[in-house]
Amino acid sequence: MKQRQLGVDGPLVSAVGLGCMSFADVYGPADDNESIAAVHRALDLGMTHFDTADMYGAGHSERVLGQALKGRRDEAFVASKFLARFPEGTDRSTWLGPDSGQYPDTSPEWVPQACDASLSRLGIETIDLYYMHRKLPQVPIEDTVGAMAALVAAGKVRYLGLSEVAVETLRRAHAVHPIAAVQVEYSLFSRDPENGLLDACRELGVALVAYSPYGRGLLTGTLPTRDSLGERDFRRLMPRYSAEHFDHNAKLVEVVRAVADEVGTSPAQVALAWVLSRGDDVFAIPGTRRAKYVEENAAAADRTLSPEVLARLDDALPPGAAAGPRYHEQSMRMVDN
Repeated sequence: MKQRQLGVDGPLVSAVGLGCMSFADVYGPADDNESIAAVHRALDLGMTHFDTADMYGAGHSERVLGQALKGRRDEAFVASKFLARFPEGTDRSTWLGPDSGQYPDTSPEWVPQACDASLSRLGIETIDLYYMHRKLPQVPIEDTVGAMAALVAAGKVRYLGLSEVAVETLRRAHAVHPIAAVQVEYSLFSRDPENGLLDACRELGVALVAYSPYGRGLLTGTLPTRDSLGERDFRRLMPRYSAEHFDHNAKLVEVVRAVADEVGTSPAQVALAWVLSRGDDVFAIPGTRRAKYVEENAAAADRTLSPEVLARLDDALPPGAAAGPRYHEQSMRMVDN
């Protein structure tokens, strides 16, 4: 597995990691044993970068990842994120419901409590990379990052990260404590980081970690119709998967499939190789809970697309090509702050 340096002074981690959101019941019911097997297969293949968050299944994803890493902690670079507060007793089956009672909190008072809770669920002593999941307008970034920096001083966290933030927020945060990575949605469907964020990361020596490099699955070419989604699949709530936009976006995948056929690989590997081609400071964390897809993702790290193929993809899927926003209106208000 190819490795890349995470930030200017960061460690070497695998270029392709494993996003663990699907360990919770996000794309329909998840099987913990299947998720654990996926983590073990990733480790066997040299995949070291594992990404989770407290809000994924109200902490369930963290628990499963922690269980999977027992006895193999030294092989893994563990990233988690804080944001969500849940009422006592919230479980994986209710965390996405309208009555879940969750609310976001990035106050400096909550940061150490959130970290301790994540450490307990993961069953580890130190989180390698700890992200603020979203920037809340009412909480100054200096206050939040100051509290995160205290976690580094206490040895509970090694590196700090931010997710879905504006360039100015990144700069202000970096002035308080070095930021190792910014996590943001980045794919052939979502080119937003190219509007200044990627350049700012490079100026500051910050890595960019791309989540949803498959456009939440559409770019894999395995979802021919919207009906392919299960009834409990949260993508049914996403604008790009709506009845209004799905067919348009699915049609865009045809060029990805054509390229895949020509170079002898899968559409998923083409989409992932495109993300990795954006620079050696770009990492990808495609999510899956199935070992066979872990294998496919790992193989994409060795895929190199020619300049001609990359230009063809850029021409066919320019910024704004995908129909519909990335999230519904409420969630979109929580990005780029």
